[in-house]
Amino acid sequence: MTNAARICRLILTNFRSYRTATVAPKASLVALTGPNGAGKTNLLESISFLSPGRGLRRAPLDEIAFSDSNGENGHHFARAYHRSWAVSAEVDGALGLAMLGTGIEPGMSAETVLSRKYRIDREPVSAAAFADHLRVVWLTPSMDGLFLGPASERRRFLDRLVLAVDAAHASRTSALEHALRSRNRLLENRAADAHWLDAAEHETAEIAVAVAAARAETMQRLAAALAVRRETQFGFPSAETALDGWMETMVLTHPATEVEDRYRAMLKQNRARDAAAGRTLEGPHLTDLVVHYREKAVAASSASTGEQKALLIGLVLAHAALVGNMTGTAPVILLDEVVAHLDPDRRAALFEALDRLGSQVWMTGADPMAFADIASRADVVDVRTLSVG
Repeated sequence: MTNAARICRLILTNFRSYRTATVAPKASLVALTGPNGAGKTNLLESISFLSPGRGLRRAPLDEIAFSDSNGENGHHFARAYHRSWAVSAEVDGALGLAMLGTGIEPGMSAETVLSRKYRIDREPVSAAAFADHLRVVWLTPSMDGLFLGPASERRRFLDRLVLAVDAAHASRTSALEHALRSRNRLLENRAADAHWLDAAEHETAEIAVAVAAARAETMQRLAAALAVRRETQFGFPSAETALDGWMETMVLTHPATEVEDRYRAMLKQNRARDAAAGRTLEGPHLTDLVVHYREKAVAASSASTGEQKALLIGLVLAHAALVGNMTGTAPVILLDEVVAHLDPDRRAALFEALDRLGSQVWMTGADPMAFADIASRADVVDVRTLSVG
């Protein structure tokens, strides 16, 4: 039986539109209501910071500190003396009760490069340590165009899927970006030492294969989770997924060292071409996530807007189930403005699917009536009643 991580108390300080705010939900379903701009998404974003990565908005750290003008869609660059902010949460997670905290410490000058701090029970830790206590997955309106947008957005989505089950993946993808930048800088210098290039490409190939292997393994498991959900007929169209990348394909059937050697040789052979392009033209940094609507046998990009939304919801729910099965603890799920855009039948299917998962779910919606079907068993919170400003 999978347990479920719970945020027992969420405390915000100087965060977005909240000077201070505290939410202490009792139910597993939490519905945050209020008009647009009231701060609903800000609360979800704060929870997303309890996982490794840049949060659901991927916002620069100096946009997050409180400002009178920093509403739900605000873009305010806080003054140096107002740059600090904090998110704290009492969590009943995989390791029992713990207090997680993250944010920017006070006292940083305008010239200081902001660096987010992480603490568990007041002790400094790495970002990855948060994943020992809880995992967080989310779905936001900005993801609605996933299937029609650029490959970079799907790749970012893919890496979030991997990160939810493998907390070390963020450090791998960051290391790969750094290695590629280092190689590109060397290629800018026509007189670059070949030994330096060999060393850079050796490191790049090693990291690239680790990234590709983590993606391939996660997608294999996700495919199995999607197949299980098809059998339960849980009310959403079925997605079939694949990775469009030679390395992710090869790493499933060949030793990692063989894949590394092939990529290393490819990098060496393509130096002139990459130098002319100003970037590396082969590798997992260009991999795409391919999604098909199984019942209609069409690419997700060819489905209707409503079908794409439903496919994405089904994909995220299957992934949440996978996280729970792999870690033994169901993740916290964040659903931003998802319910209001579903018809009554699909809304009922969503609530039923969430009940099956057993996760703590935080949802937002401007209209409280969107949550009427679950009002008796959910905490419905008007964010205007919280301490704002």
